Amino acid sequence: MTELHFESAIELVVKIKSKQISGLELLEHFLARVDDYNPALNAIIWMDPKGARARAKAADEALARGEDWGPLHGLPMTVKESFNLKGSPTTFGVPAMKDNIADSNALLVDRLLGAGANIFGKTNVPIHLADWQSFNDIYGTTNNPWDLGRTPGGSSGGSAAALAAGLTGLETGSDIGASIRNPAHYCGVFGHKPTFGIVPTDGQSLPGVYNKSDITVVGPLARSAEDLALSLDITAGPNKFGAAAWRLELPKPRKTNLRDFRVALMLSDPAAEVEQSYQDNLSDIADSLAKAGARVSDTARPDIDAARVMELYIIMLRAATSRRSGAEEVARFEGVMADSATDQSSYFARMARGVLLPHREWLHMDNERHLMRHAWADFFQDWDILLCPAATSAAWPHDQEGERHNRTITVNGKPQIGVDQMFWAGYPNLVFLPSTVGPAGLSPEGLPVGLQAVAAEGEDKTAIEFCRLVARDIVGFRPPPGYT
Repeated sequence: MTELHFESAIELVVKIKSKQISGLELLEHFLARVDDYNPALNAIIWMDPKGARARAKAADEALARGEDWGPLHGLPMTVKESFNLKGSPTTFGVPAMKDNIADSNALLVDRLLGAGANIFGKTNVPIHLADWQSFNDIYGTTNNPWDLGRTPGGSSGGSAAALAAGLTGLETGSDIGASIRNPAHYCGVFGHKPTFGIVPTDGQSLPGVYNKSDITVVGPLARSAEDLALSLDITAGPNKFGAAAWRLELPKPRKTNLRDFRVALMLSDPAAEVEQSYQDNLSDIADSLAKAGARVSDTARPDIDAARVMELYIIMLRAATSRRSGAEEVARFEGVMADSATDQSSYFARMARGVLLPHREWLHMDNERHLMRHAWADFFQDWDILLCPAATSAAWPHDQEGERHNRTITVNGKPQIGVDQMFWAGYPNLVFLPSTVGPAGLSPEGLPVGLQAVAAEGEDKTAIEFCRLVARDIVGFRPPPGYT
């Protein structure tokens, strides 16, 4: 029997609506678990128990009157710290913003509340949402529930850790460099990076920022693929500027049985070598797919230069985030680019180039990206899913020394520059594709690893459904030990 706190959001709402448990009782259950487990994890960094209890009571009273608030009626949940929630801090982990209290809600938050959710807290992030770890000088370090000495991922690391440990019913994240996908992978939960633009990012920002960033998306994390699909249905659609003119209608999944899927398998790449044991997890899943009748190929690829994707992705990502670069950092990057000794193929040089990128040059890169979109569209005429890694290894030990681009992790017994694994973020993300991460089993050390299922642009539900079926028939969510 699954413990209450590890059940899916959908199952929990069924229990509330059928009055097997009240919304207030469920909230108190999660709050008690936060008291027990969060001090060691530091996943949830702000809470409003008083306000959450009032909303839980209101949800229960509404249900007693026969009122249904929607598909999340009374569900206790948390959201990533970077989403504006009225009365809560939104800091992005930046010390100078520690006193920034939101006076309104992000649009995604409003849609979750409108569906009946009871948002009781917020979860930790790295500074500027710019690390595959989750630590900052305001809230401290978030730990992985599978091993407190390891990263839970970032930037939605608090989100994934809270879900895996059973401290919340549902979560939200944002993703420009796998910030939904790698925490899901490292913590053994589900995460979905939507097609670019289908879920509004309005209100996932610091004060004074109103425009939508290139590449960045917001989307759900959960303990089941079904919850991802539900959350996406609730939050996707136009923002207030587009609402008068267009509607979103995501297509149904291409296939509803694993035997019918056409799956291209990609286990590693020279740009980001993957731990062999992790490759073996994905190979085992591919073997199970083939035995079920699916068509599986380990050679099918879109007609694009993968190395060029990585180069273009890093430059355009750093251009997209360059707004936060002050005069001192710009001067530093100018020095880097003027230095003949600089390795122009390094992440640091590409970061500098992105921050300094002239708009005319960006337009040429954007045009190249759109050519790649055509190649991917052609690829998905023949294939339903690209199955690939979400990172290069399972979760690695905390490392907060120096600058991110100089830190290394160990892959296949050798040091690897940690930012190299951003290849697996950018391969689909540069060209706006949806991708879902779901559990793929455990590493030899007993740490979770995840599969990344990439689908055609706009076909988010195909990626989610594929992960739902894999979880049902092959390998799914399992809680970390010690959190029963």
